[in-house]
Amino acid sequence: MRGFLNHINKLSRFLNIIAGVSLTFLMLLTVMDVILRMLRMPIVGTYELVAFSGAVVIGFAIPLTSWLRAHIFVDFFILKFSQKVRNLFNISTRIMVVVLFGLLGWNLIKFGMDLQKSGEVSLTLQMPFYPVAYGLGFCCFVQCLVLICDILKIAGGEYE
Repeated sequence: MRGFLNHINKLSRFLNIIAGVSLTFLMLLTVMDVILRMLRMPIVGTYELVAFSGAVVIGFAIPLTSWLRAHIFVDFFILKFSQKVRNLFNISTRIMVVVLFGLLGWNLIKFGMDLQKSGEVSLTLQMPFYPVAYGLGFCCFVQCLVLICDILKIAGGEYE
C-alpha cells in the first residue's frame, strides 16, 4: 500500500509542476502582452493561450491540492461526532467524489475524442482543443486515485 501511495503522490507532484510551468508561462505572456500593447505590438492569440494555460493550471493542480488537503474544509459540524462517525463520513464523501471525478474524466476524454474527430481548433492560432480536454480528463482520473488513497489512509488510521 505504501508504494501505491508514493506513486500517486509523485504523479500528483509531477502534474503540479506542469501546472506551475503553465502558470509561469501565463504570467509572462500576460506581462509581455501588456508591455507590447503599449508599444502597439500586441501578441496575437494571447486570449486563447491564457484560456488554455488557465485550464491546465487549474486542472493539473487539483490532485496535489487534494493530496495535501490544501483546499477549504468546512468540518465544524462533523467534529462533534466520534472518530468512527467522522471516518465513515469522510469515506462516504470520498466515494461520491470519486464517482463525480470519474464521470467528469470519462466525459472529458469522450469530449476530447469528439474534438479530435471534428478537427476543431481555436480561432486565431488554429490550436487544437483536444489535448487540453485529454489532459484535464487524465487529471480527473489521477484525482480519483488521490481520493482512493485518502480512503486507504482513513481505513488505515493514517488520516488527519
